[in-house]
Amino acid sequence: MPSSPPVPDPAAVPAEALAAPGTPTAPEARTGAPVGPGAPAELPAPVEPPAPAIERARRLTDVVTRLRRALRSSIRTDYPWESLPMAQVELLQTLAAAPLRVGELAARQRLAPNTVSGLVGKLLDAGFVDRQADPGDRRTARIALTPAGLRQLDDWQHAHERRIATALGTLTAADREAVMQALPALDRLARALASPDQQHRPE
Repeated sequence: MPSSPPVPDPAAVPAEALAAPGTPTAPEARTGAPVGPGAPAELPAPVEPPAPAIERARRLTDVVTRLRRALRSSIRTDYPWESLPMAQVELLQTLAAAPLRVGELAARQRLAPNTVSGLVGKLLDAGFVDRQADPGDRRTARIALTPAGLRQLDDWQHAHERRIATALGTLTAADREAVMQALPALDRLARALASPDQQHRPE
């Protein structure tokens, strides 16, 4: 009668040998991901800004949002026809510098190309932009501001300037000075938000 095979001593067998097939073991069990050559690197957890920074950002976001909403609603008091969506205004502002292809506009505005195509279509219907042949590629067209679009943009800008000037006039001299003193820092903040990969920490 053949003898039974010896039963291994669990204390002498590595944990990897005792695990059921497909069951991860340390360090795989700790990470939930494969280890060894070719294994994907573990992504670092996002760094949460300190609480004071979050509170400052919250206050600034609230003020900027209310300022923009107030300006958009109050402008209709003096300028009832001002109903151009902000997304279209921003396209006109971008095109005021130079004609661009739809793809270039989408990249500048960080919008999907089909979204920009829809906005451009509305501006074309209104006569604020037109299509021009691209000198570098006859198969494509560039979107350019028309004289009517430029007038619309100028009117929009001047109406907002008048409303802001009127509102500034209601502030104290100290508050007006504080607002103007903050403009350079706000400009730098806008640039940092526009180019998040080029942000610099103050020394």
